[in-house]
Amino acid sequence: MLYWLYRHLDINLFQYITVRAGFAFFIALLITLFVMPRFIRWAQGRCEQPINGYAPDSHQSKAKTPTMGGIVFLGATIIATVLTAKLNSVFVIGGILTILFFGLIGLQDDLSKVLKNENLAGLSAKAKLALQLLSAGLIGSFLYFYAGFNTDLYLPFLKNPLCDMGIFAIVFWAFVMIGTSNAVNLTDGLDGLATVPSIFALISLSAIVYITGNAVISKYLLLPNFQVGEVTIIAAALIGSLAGFLWFNCHPAEVFMGDSGSLTLGAFIAYMAIVGKSEVLLILIGLVFVIETLSVMLQVGSFKLRQKRVFLMAPIHHHFEMKNWAENKIIVRFWIISMLSNIIALITLKIR
Repeated sequence: MLYWLYRHLDINLFQYITVRAGFAFFIALLITLFVMPRFIRWAQGRCEQPINGYAPDSHQSKAKTPTMGGIVFLGATIIATVLTAKLNSVFVIGGILTILFFGLIGLQDDLSKVLKNENLAGLSAKAKLALQLLSAGLIGSFLYFYAGFNTDLYLPFLKNPLCDMGIFAIVFWAFVMIGTSNAVNLTDGLDGLATVPSIFALISLSAIVYITGNAVISKYLLLPNFQVGEVTIIAAALIGSLAGFLWFNCHPAEVFMGDSGSLTLGAFIAYMAIVGKSEVLLILIGLVFVIETLSVMLQVGSFKLRQKRVFLMAPIHHHFEMKNWAENKIIVRFWIISMLSNIIALITLKIR
């Protein structure tokens, strides 16, 4: 709508991505702050989080906490995007499709758990992976065939692309999207633990995507230049809605995002990295998510090969819980790690 005002009523202020991103942030924030308490009241007794029997004892007190809050902040994000973004941008369409596809997968998983009141009663691992493969493959194909997006692979510190992946970019993009989606999902185990690192990651990727879409700044920083800047508006909307969600999700949480939120957050973060040509840099941007995922891989691998555990419990935030760290201490320290890794990631933009 704001872009329409610029095109048809000559309100030049709304031609700028930064201005419309600011509006998107506050629209999504206000919608989330208004809707979330009403959703929490409705969800109590209807959509409460079932707790895994293997979880630390401290988690049993979370059993009556409403879940599926992700559908509120995702809905706020889409509404804010529709009101502020240039909707004929193929990359905006791709971002919205990513949110819708992975949001539906997460919603199906959440509903299965809630209706059966069993944490392990969601979609099977094979079914979830199959749906993620289908969704990520569709998004990758959309970027390759419809958007005609560049398939070069860029690495941090290098001025020129490493190689042209060609049609194999679809496979690589799908791998990045599925991996990040599941990594954020694994991290979402404590109050606000996944929310703030996601905000930091989206802020960093917003800067990268905006620069990539700006011919002047990208040339100065020796970054690739593609017309992807509008995607920054979706990210700004998602950051705003996550800030509103965090108001209710900080410890002690009044609501959880559920898989509908965490799976979608990871997928969209990956989409931002893909269009910003920062797939490899995403390792640093999402360092907390990487650490959580590696802890699970090490735990499973060690137990299968040696019948020994590396951690008291995985993902690693549960390990620290088992060592009697206060939940707030674990959460804030992970936030600090995420903030520092994102600062370092942004510093690498000029070191070329």
